[in-house]
Parts: sequence; C-alpha cells; structure tokens
Amino acid sequence: MISHETVRILSADIALITKKNVIDLVHDRLKEHRPIRLGVVNAAKLVAMESDKMLQEDVSSSDLVLADGMSVVWASHLLPGPSLPERIAGIDLMFSFLELANEHGYGVYCLGATEEILETVVSNIKRDYPNAVIAGARNGYFNEDDEEGIAAAIKAVSPHFLFVAMTSPKKENFMGRWGDHMNVPLVHGVGGSFDVYAGKVKRAPARWQKLGLEWLYRVIQEPRRLWKRYLITNAKFVWLVIKQWLGPPKP
Repeated sequence: MISHETVRILSADIALITKKNVIDLVHDRLKEHRPIRLGVVNAAKLVAMESDKMLQEDVSSSDLVLADGMSVVWASHLLPGPSLPERIAGIDLMFSFLELANEHGYGVYCLGATEEILETVVSNIKRDYPNAVIAGARNGYFNEDDEEGIAAAIKAVSPHFLFVAMTSPKKENFMGRWGDHMNVPLVHGVGGSFDVYAGKVKRAPARWQKLGLEWLYRVIQEPRRLWKRYLITNAKFVWLVIKQWLGPPKP
C-alpha cells in the first residue's frame, strides 16, 4: 500500500487524490522501478464488496483505491471526514497512461474482452499511440486453471503497463492473485474500457458523467439487460451509505 490520506466509504479506503496526482505518481514509480497496482470502485462494486469478501480483500490489497463514480464522490460529501476531490474514471486513466507510453516508448499488455474487441483495441493503440510498444495481448475468456500460465506469459514480456479489461470480480481476483508475481510496474483494471475504445459501447457525454448519470446512459443502450441490475444496485448503495452516515445503532 502507498501511504496516502483516504476516506472510508462502506468497505473501501478511497484515496483523496486527483487524476493528475495519480498520473504523476505512477510516472514517478515507473522511473524508480517500483510497481504499483490501482483499484477503482464505483457504487456497484462497493455494494458487491459488502457480500463478497474475496473481492473486498483483492480491492483493498491495491496500492491505491480510486473513486470511479460520481455517486461515490457524493457519498464522501455526505459522510463525516474529508471529501473526495473528484471522480477518477478508469478509462480516462487508461488513455493517460497510453499517452505516457507513447511519449516514453513504454510497453503495454492488453488482457481482456473478446478476441474481436481485443484486436480492434490493439489496432487502435497502434494508430493513436504509435510509439507505445504492444508487449502482448490476450482475450479475457479463460478459467482459473489458466491464470498461472497467463501471468507467467505476461511476466516474460516485461510490459510497463498491464490493462485488465474483465468484469468484476474476475478482474480483481486475477490482479489480487497474480499482481505481485507478474512484476509489472503498473497493473490497472479497466473493466469495459476496451468495449468503449473499440466502438462497441458508447460512453456517456461529459455532461451526463458530471451529473452522475453514466449508469443511466448505459441502461438506455441496453435496457433489458441492465435496468433491473442498476435500479437494485443503486438503491442498495444509497441505503448502505445512509446506514454508514447514521452510524452504528445505539445500545
């Protein structure tokens, strides 16, 4: 863990840090050859962590846990103690790290998504960040028995950045089990960012993001699959934050 001031929201200690500070910190760690693993949480993940102790442990073992969701930032303003300065979206960090890779010739390994999406992402990186080195790529469809071999393959090519684009909790479980073993300077879980970068999913406009409605934009795109999940999850998150705000029941 990196020593940094945090705020406790449900089961996560979230860093009080800006996106710029994260990028500067990561670059400094790269130059010093000191690995760093980032964890990001939104409302849905914080709710899942309440019942999934392995997910909770894997997120908590990250060097920095960041707020990827405006609802998490708002919750910090409601709860006692310091407030989070801003939302830090995992996809925005990924593009910032690709800019670093392009500027300094760093190696990138892409892990996750379907083979078709992955090929598009790799092609887009080569087009948009021509000086970044594609150290390797592997789709996200594998079993737990395959993980040791995948981690060994990543370690063998020595990338500077590893982007893990899988769903939770598989993404966090993989990073928690193999993050130290792979010896990659930066390990960053990017969730569905590859789908966005490949053009399969549209990202919410900036105004929707600032209003905390990115989840609604996703529901509009896939209503049958997502409406119930987000409705229930968001309601649970609000209730859990209110419970934390109220504090433990008095004896």
